[in-house]
Amino acid sequence: MNAHPGLSADESKVVDAVEKRLYVGGQWVDASGGSTFDVLDPATGERLCSVADASPADGRAALDAAVAAQPAFAKRSPRERADLLTKAYELLLERVDDLALLMTLEMGKPLAEARGEIAYAAEFFRHFAGEAVRIDGGYQTAPAGNARFLTAKQPVGPCLLITPWNFPMAMGTRKLGPAIAAGCTSVIKPAHQTPLSMLALMDILAEAGVPAGAVNCVTAMDAGGVMEPLIRSGLARKLSFTGSTRVGRMLLEQCAEKVLRTSLELGGNAPFIVFEDADLDEAVDGAIAAKMRNMGEACTAANRLFVHSSTIDEFGRRLAEKMSALTVGRGTEPGVKVGPLIDEAGLEKVQSLVADAVERGATVLTGGEAAAGNGYFYPPTVLTGVPRDAAMADQEIFGPVAPLTPFDSEEEVVAAANDTEWGLVAYVFTNDLRRALRVAESLETGMVGLNQGIVSNPAAPFGGVKQSGLGREGGALGIDEYLETKYIGIAMP
Repeated sequence: MNAHPGLSADESKVVDAVEKRLYVGGQWVDASGGSTFDVLDPATGERLCSVADASPADGRAALDAAVAAQPAFAKRSPRERADLLTKAYELLLERVDDLALLMTLEMGKPLAEARGEIAYAAEFFRHFAGEAVRIDGGYQTAPAGNARFLTAKQPVGPCLLITPWNFPMAMGTRKLGPAIAAGCTSVIKPAHQTPLSMLALMDILAEAGVPAGAVNCVTAMDAGGVMEPLIRSGLARKLSFTGSTRVGRMLLEQCAEKVLRTSLELGGNAPFIVFEDADLDEAVDGAIAAKMRNMGEACTAANRLFVHSSTIDEFGRRLAEKMSALTVGRGTEPGVKVGPLIDEAGLEKVQSLVADAVERGATVLTGGEAAAGNGYFYPPTVLTGVPRDAAMADQEIFGPVAPLTPFDSEEEVVAAANDTEWGLVAYVFTNDLRRALRVAESLETGMVGLNQGIVSNPAAPFGGVKQSGLGREGGALGIDEYLETKYIGIAMP
């Protein structure tokens, strides 16, 4: 009898293949008292399976394992750590189909997007395999000539890594890659909505040869109850978190007590600016890429689309035409481009934001109303004439809704784009090179996409300014977040 009546045989197989326990010290262990919580399929709202629900004591056991493993792991050669990451990269690509299906079932994104995320996730391991062997230091003669200065970079130490549900594999490898490359052990806690992808990754890392205790994974419904004691324990030396600004602020306060190194990738409110001289076909394609990746459930999603008043009608028509052609459905079905939102709360938020914008005078060009039925689906939606005091102008929509607002001048739109507490990414479409550079330099964001709708790349430094976070992930800077610089002075009489 099928233990998963709502799933096909292949779907049941990939769910059953994943360990559902905690990964601590190289072993799979039950949570204290055998506690579990359910993982749901957002396309149906039905239960996929149950996984271990860690207690604070379980979290402490995982951190103790990381602390115990730290000295030996730090002494591993850079080449050894690079080889571990290279092997894990290869295994991810070998298993892309099963891992993508697993991700689609627990998170909802269409299979093609899930396959793309597995490839993207694997690239972080390949990139940081290269960075592992490029950790460097320095040698300098003192200005007076009577001493020499040596500088060395060493692992920060045990790390706490907290990942979100929207990119359940890539956000894990983006943190684990540099941690392993730098020689840091870790405890990683995935989001309770999407624990299966990270649990599957633990098996891959073990097979790749990552030693016991170097990477530990705890799954928990009460994230704060499990992680706060670990942050305050003084045993961990770094926290890396991807998630909401609200939670990031709380974690930053907790880290202050023990002065933990902190990397925070928080919320966004990305402006997408289309000037009058932009190639409209290119801009529309860029808008769909920036808006519809992951059903709009991304911190980099275009959240406020500012379009020059001379082109907003034509841009809106073309965008609505392409958005309305996107097929909505369960991510495992052929031809589906838009899957469900993550949960009921996410769906209700999108519905509320659209209703508010319409009440304030926005016009619906396509979509605008969720269909009845099971699952947390919302149709691709384009709104035009969205006033700047609409709630969605100051909140992450986190859904497939593109709100268009007109502007008339460069100065006006730059001021509007910067009028937010967030500063993760912005997108600019123009064929004027001087304007492109001028606006890019004026925007208060950590990243800018010029005539492109996707900026994420493992080889580039990802991160924001203002309340969008601290530090950078990826690129050559990404590994520095996991390294301390030590200065050694040598007298030369």
